[in-house]
Amino acid sequence: MRAPPPVQKDGPRINEEIRVREVHLIDKDGQYRGNVAIADALVLAQEAGLDLVEIAPNATPPVCKLLDYGKYKYQEQKKAAEARKKQKIVEVKEIKFRPMIDDHDYEVKMRAMLRFFEEGDKVKVTLRFRGREMAHQELGTKLLARVKDDTAKIAKVEQDAKFEGRQVMVMVLAPR
Repeated sequence: MRAPPPVQKDGPRINEEIRVREVHLIDKDGQYRGNVAIADALVLAQEAGLDLVEIAPNATPPVCKLLDYGKYKYQEQKKAAEARKKQKIVEVKEIKFRPMIDDHDYEVKMRAMLRFFEEGDKVKVTLRFRGREMAHQELGTKLLARVKDDTAKIAKVEQDAKFEGRQVMVMVLAPR
């Protein structure tokens, strides 16, 4: 029967959580105050009505700043939300072909593929052989070469055409 480990805090340590003798102190105006005993730094923080926040915990001694912790935490959340908003998740869309595809069907699938590339997604081109089509694999190879040529200006081949199993050929294209 052991005691549970202490709960890890996600943010920086503040006020009494800072367990060192002295700290590099930066006041509320951003002025460097030098090495200050932790007790004196806490008194300065209370007088100013602010918190003592550990900014650089790995420095020796750690760097602490006098600031409003609630406001600091709010600004950090805003920065994180902005970063999440700007990131783009690249999805892999799949287009399925058969070796004996007709021209119009091919063009429809190519339009869909172009739309995926404009959205910034990768495209996995899957070519399935069934029954007697297995005897004419060169038709499938020609079809995938045609797809590669038609998308050469807007996409690059990330994974060349290869068999996955006995009857499926796969090629992955990524937008340029």
